[in-house]
Amino acid sequence: MDGIIVVDKPEEWTSHDVVNRMRRLANMKKVGHLGTLDPLATGVLPLVLGRATRLSQFLMKGGKEYEGIVRFGFATTTYDRAGEPLAPAVEFGLDRARVEELLDRFRGTFLQTPPPVSAKKVDGKPAYKLARKNIAVELQPVEITVSALEMKAWNPPEITLLVRCSAGTYLRGIAHDLGEAAGCGAHLLALRRRESSGFTLAQSRTLEELGELSAAGRLEEALLPAAELIPEFPTEYVDAVTAGFIRQGRDFRVSAFRPHNAARYVKAVTQDGQLVAIGEARLPNLYHPILVL
Repeated sequence: MDGIIVVDKPEEWTSHDVVNRMRRLANMKKVGHLGTLDPLATGVLPLVLGRATRLSQFLMKGGKEYEGIVRFGFATTTYDRAGEPLAPAVEFGLDRARVEELLDRFRGTFLQTPPPVSAKKVDGKPAYKLARKNIAVELQPVEITVSALEMKAWNPPEITLLVRCSAGTYLRGIAHDLGEAAGCGAHLLALRRRESSGFTLAQSRTLEELGELSAAGRLEEALLPAAELIPEFPTEYVDAVTAGFIRQGRDFRVSAFRPHNAARYVKAVTQDGQLVAIGEARLPNLYHPILVL
C-alpha cells in the first residue's frame, strides 16, 4: 500500500480526521495528506500512504481548482460561514457587470494576506490557535497566482466562482477581500475542491466507498501506486542488481538512447513495477538516488 488514495472529503471533517480514518481502513500508521482542506470544504484530498509519503515534496507543487459560493452582505471572523458576523448584514446592490470588474483585481499574481483563522504559523504556532485565545496576529502577505477566475452563477447576494490557483491560495481570503472591494462585506458560503496537484474528483472515492472496499479486502483497488505518481518524471526500469545498488545510495546509469536522457529527475522502477528511488542527474546518463523508497 505505497501510493495515493484520493478521497472526496465530506463537510465537517477535518483533513486530520480523514487521515485517521484511512489509518484504520488501511491498518497502517504512515498516512499523510497533500494540502489541508477546511472542515467546511469538500472535495479532493489526496492521501499519501506507506513509503510514498517520502514523495510529498514532489507531489505538493501543483495547482488547485475550486468551486466556491461567495455570499455578499457581511464579513465574518473566519472569512467563511463558520465565523461570527463582523457587522450587521447590509443590502447587496451591485450588478453583475460591476462584480465582474471587481473580480479583475483577483486575477494574475498578487500578494494575499492569509486569514487570521488559518494554519499559517506565527512564532511556530498555528494562527487559528492564537485566534481562539483572542491573541491578535499579524500574518505576512504571500505571493499567489490565480490563473483563472470565472463567475459560474449569478444569484445575488450569492455568486458561484470557479478558481484555478497556486498552492497556498485562500479562497476565503478572496471572498473577504472581494466583499471589501464591493463595500458590503462578503464571506465564503461553500467550497468544493475539484483538483489538487493533478489529482481530480474523477479519481476520488468517498469514505463510505473506501470503507466498503476495506471491509472486502479490496482497498488496493483505490490506490494509485507510487510508480505511477509524478508522471512528469520519466521512468527508468532497472534490474534487481541495479535496484540493490540504488538502495545502497550508489549512482546508476540510464540508456543514452531513451528520450529522457536529458531529464533532471527520473524514477527508478523495478521490472515488477515497484518504485525504488528518485534519481537526479549528475552527469549525462548518470543519476544519483536523492530519495530511496
